[in-house]
Amino acid sequence: MKTRKLGNSDISVSDLGLGCMSMTPFYGDPDDAESVATLRRAIELGITFLDTAVSYGSGGNEELIGPVLSDFRDDVAIATKFGVYLKPGGIGYNGDPEYAYQCCDASLYRLKTDVIDLWYLHRVDPNTPVEETVGAMSRMVEKGKVRALGICEVNPATLRKAHAVHPISALQSEYSLWTRDPEGDVLETCRELGVSLVPYSPLGRGFFTGTVTSRSDLRENDRRVLFPRFSEENLERNVLLLDVVKGIAAARGCTMGQVAIAWVLAQGDDIIPIPGTRRRKYLEENAGAVDVELDANDLAELDHAFPRDAASGRRLPDMQMPYVNQ
Repeated sequence: MKTRKLGNSDISVSDLGLGCMSMTPFYGDPDDAESVATLRRAIELGITFLDTAVSYGSGGNEELIGPVLSDFRDDVAIATKFGVYLKPGGIGYNGDPEYAYQCCDASLYRLKTDVIDLWYLHRVDPNTPVEETVGAMSRMVEKGKVRALGICEVNPATLRKAHAVHPISALQSEYSLWTRDPEGDVLETCRELGVSLVPYSPLGRGFFTGTVTSRSDLRENDRRVLFPRFSEENLERNVLLLDVVKGIAAARGCTMGQVAIAWVLAQGDDIIPIPGTRRRKYLEENAGAVDVELDANDLAELDHAFPRDAASGRRLPDMQMPYVNQ
């Protein structure tokens, strides 16, 4: 596994990271033992970039990772996020400086470490200027509790405001063949400021694995049932998009998911995708994407098949849309 530099930091991480969200309930019920085995297998494969958040299982995800991280602390960069929390009936957002300090200390405790390698603001709090939140985050850097700062799902203007307070090393946003929102102004601004793009859901929430072709493939407790692209009507249309991916996968002797990840990797060395999984089987498949070489014809064919508006349905539920691209 090769490495890529993480933005405006001195941190190098594996070409591919591991998103840990699904190791707590999101896409169905997880298995802690398998999740821990997956974390350990990731490190064996040379994946040195783990991504979690306070909101994943209300801290439970960090608690799961902590003991594993302790065993491999010098070999792994841990990223976590704050600013989003679960509350009765929905999601809350908090970027208050005092809350930031509390979250940092709590994450350090749960992760069983004395420093967070990359600390993100998960979403901008509409009631707190981003400059105030990032200012508080920078004080955690000064105290040696955090090495580098990141921010999630923001527009270029907000990224500039945050970066003016303290260098931002990573912008985490959804980016995949069917979610190309960061292309254009966002990615150009990242490159101007030296910020790495860290795409989450590079597999389109599992869509590009070809394992979800109808609503019957989703269990009742799988939150993808809330996402418009996975509605029965939209999914029926979106499945047709997979034909091109299938053809390239067959020609390359790899899986559709590997093609989707390889496409993201090919968009630049400053892009570090973090496909998520809680199972060793899929982890190993995802890791194999770093060895898939798409040629110019493959990339052109995928670009033609997946323009910005290729997917049917919005990428997020309506209640989440106001808190992205702020």
